[in-house]
Amino acid sequence: MKPGARIAAAIEVLEQILNRYQPVSMALTDWGKAHRFAGSGDRNAIGGMVYDALRRRASIAWALGSDTPRALAIGAASSALDLTPEAVIAACDGSDHSPEPLTEAERLGLTRPLDEAPDYVKADIPEWLWPAFSAQFGDRAVAEGQAMARRAPADLRVNTLKSTREKVLKALASFGAEPCPISPIGVRVPPPVGAQRTPNLQAEAAFQAGWFEIQDEGSQIAALLSGAGPRKQVLDLCAGAGGKTMALAALMQNTGQLYAYDHDRNQLKPIFERVKRAGVRNLQVLRAGDEAAVDGLGPRFDVVLADAPCTGTGTWRRRPDAKWRVKPEALKARTDEQRTVLKRAAALVKPGGRLVYVTCTLLPEENTEQIARFLEENPALTPVPAAGLWDAASGELPPSADGRSDSILLTPGRHGTDGFFIAVLSRKA
Repeated sequence: MKPGARIAAAIEVLEQILNRYQPVSMALTDWGKAHRFAGSGDRNAIGGMVYDALRRRASIAWALGSDTPRALAIGAASSALDLTPEAVIAACDGSDHSPEPLTEAERLGLTRPLDEAPDYVKADIPEWLWPAFSAQFGDRAVAEGQAMARRAPADLRVNTLKSTREKVLKALASFGAEPCPISPIGVRVPPPVGAQRTPNLQAEAAFQAGWFEIQDEGSQIAALLSGAGPRKQVLDLCAGAGGKTMALAALMQNTGQLYAYDHDRNQLKPIFERVKRAGVRNLQVLRAGDEAAVDGLGPRFDVVLADAPCTGTGTWRRRPDAKWRVKPEALKARTDEQRTVLKRAAALVKPGGRLVYVTCTLLPEENTEQIARFLEENPALTPVPAAGLWDAASGELPPSADGRSDSILLTPGRHGTDGFFIAVLSRKA
């Protein structure tokens, strides 16, 4: 497909996403099924353009003066297809399935600087969230937002039950794999540039053999700070698909007892296949939604990991459509759910044990403010500084993005990870 046809296809997909509220993955899949002549390279380029348009929706709309699917696709085309602005203008000539020629405003918008744009536009953050975001990061807020609007690498966690980082690096050398800068068990595959193809790492023999799991470095760090280890009793209270559960099992070296629970059966379903591939043998998966069974376990656990429901603002590099869907009422609902999760988790931690609270959000209402409220109500639990939990042999743990020492906030701009908040609380012996 010519560049103009790719841009037209991205407009078509964005129309389904923005005006018919179709999920991004479904819209791209449906387009591919309806246009089987398009090769994998074309589909990959179109997908990259769609995701880039959503990542930078606010800044593109401001520059081009429009928030339509056409404007967003045209604004994203230059970087997504590795084209000059002049090439984008030439590609849109109305022929061979390409978009109609650009208007004068669209032409100017392709090179319009953002100097006069509001800060929330420069940062590509929803306007209603900007006060909380800027309060969190101060003069770094725009830079943090811009980091959230860039493509993310593919981070992998080496499954130490079956392999080593050296083996995984060698197996994935053709993809430019390199060690993650913080996690001692992390491997990073750089993000594609322009229309480059995104590698299907799950099709690799090393993945099928259980040598690694796809897991952001921030999530790996959360598991490494948990204190899970051999012969301990550990509970993953909000296990979801089991990414952190598998990391905990590896830290425990398949000893002790690990439990995984989630209230959503569909979320928990992938864990069973992961268990087989990873070679995990010390895990008991509890029945989804059976709160009585979880509560009945009692305060026996050395570690309770509570990866709480949240707004997911830390994942916007990978799920940019969610950035524009999140609403104030969703924030209120998530904070209420987090209080419930914290209360349940605290009741299961034994004296001397740890409660590890994790979110993939950057908003203080869900992180530091949530923990401060919880500690006021639960004086038997005290925060443990993250730096003291990090294995010095793994290198130095970078400081938190919010400057605190009693918890750690990881961000794309400061740490190169997804956005993660981690607070470790210890129950008094």
